[in-house]
Amino acid sequence: MAVDNFLRIMYNTFVDEIEQIKKDILEIKERNARVEIEKAWETSLSRKILVAILTYIVVVLFFFFAKLPKPFLNAIVPTLGFVLSTASIPYFKKVWIKNKK
Repeated sequence: MAVDNFLRIMYNTFVDEIEQIKKDILEIKERNARVEIEKAWETSLSRKILVAILTYIVVVLFFFFAKLPKPFLNAIVPTLGFVLSTASIPYFKKVWIKNKK
């Protein structure tokens, strides 16, 4: 009987550990799926266009309230500068990672 109880306890412990491992793996897979979606958004053309539009609007508003001439036209240059600087980040990230290895 003592051996049976021992084996039952060991079996239940083993089963519990396997169930916990399965749960942990499922959580990791769910997190990975979220991370992949977020990464897809971060690199999407939609996000880049949205950032450019929002940047343009903010610069136009600033120029307008600062009473600078032609705010709609003059806001294009800083917006393009911002978009180009953020577009070049992936390249510099790759260079940085390569040099870190």
